[in-house]
Amino acid sequence: MLVVRAPRVYRPQADTWLLCRALRELSPVGGGRVLDVCAGTGVLSLAAAAAGAHSVTAVDLSWPALMSTWLNCRLRGVTVQLLHGDFTAALRLARFDLVLANPPYVPSAAHTARGAALAWDAGPDGRNVLDRLCATLPDLLTERGVGLIVHSVMSDTDRSLAQLRDRGVDARVVTSDTIPFGPVLRSRAGWLAAQGHLAPGQRHEELVVIRVDRTSCPVGDHS
Repeated sequence: MLVVRAPRVYRPQADTWLLCRALRELSPVGGGRVLDVCAGTGVLSLAAAAAGAHSVTAVDLSWPALMSTWLNCRLRGVTVQLLHGDFTAALRLARFDLVLANPPYVPSAAHTARGAALAWDAGPDGRNVLDRLCATLPDLLTERGVGLIVHSVMSDTDRSLAQLRDRGVDARVVTSDTIPFGPVLRSRAGWLAAQGHLAPGQRHEELVVIRVDRTSCPVGDHS
């Protein structure tokens, strides 16, 4: 898929396409409200619209990302609501039937990401955003809502599953893929191995998509 991308906006890569695949394997989302978390270029917003979403909201900290999302949706005749800020800003809206999330998850020696690296760097354990997302996601979903989160096994899949289940939702890995390192991981492979995130000499990472089902989740109602 060809998309318009402003400078410093995350380019759709293997994790984006894996999440798109998981979306296609869901039941049709016709009539549903969809939230695209960390929207980037808006590829997932477009995929949700193609799957029959009634409305799509895209949230991102980056204004250039939101403008890229808007333009890509505009070019394809898709109406999208833009929300600037952290995904917690969506808590003030009505709940969503589907939440799609491709958050930053790459372990980094820097505790705080800057510039373009905001799209991928997530602190020494890769959990700076994931921990908050797992805590917040159930509150974004309708009673029978579904969430899909993609991240690397390096960022601790079991921890994500445990955090989500602690919130009372069903969480499980529904698809995965093993891909060669891109430029970011190649540039810090030594550091990642020294920190125990990789085996020595490892040059492939495994990506997973976690499905979250909120049915019977005992969380407060703010819809």
